[in-house]
Amino acid sequence: MVDVLHLGQTSALPASPEAAVLDYPPNPRPGAMFLVRFTCPEFTSLCPVTGAPDFAHIVIDYVPDQTIVESKALKLFLGSFRNHAGFHEDVTVGIGQRLVAEMQPRWLRIGGYWYPRGGIPIDVFWQSGPVPDGLWLPDQGVPTYRGRG
Repeated sequence: MVDVLHLGQTSALPASPEAAVLDYPPNPRPGAMFLVRFTCPEFTSLCPVTGAPDFAHIVIDYVPDQTIVESKALKLFLGSFRNHAGFHEDVTVGIGQRLVAEMQPRWLRIGGYWYPRGGIPIDVFWQSGPVPDGLWLPDQGVPTYRGRG
């Protein structure tokens, strides 16, 4: 039995990203080189200046080491940004850095494809280091903004 807080339980949306608890079960294929991708096309946070909502298409790719991130816990964590005020850069990089600090994957990258406000889309990219040798790394599949969807 895997010890997880959220999976199979009723879980409320955390009040903030800091309050969110992520679950990291053991990697079911330790030693195997594989990529895990999470796509969140309806991510929201708040502008730290105006309080207006910001929307993004977030793509997280990672290569597990000893643990993986449990998807329901990740979904709750990402949802907790709905009332969080932060610049696009801080939000995107902060998500990636927290996952790396807690999960300690072999490698992680995050793409934050932010929808325009004021007429300018902002795309933010961060990765934990060089791409591991031998990893098949597909394109994140999010087109340059043209009514992104």
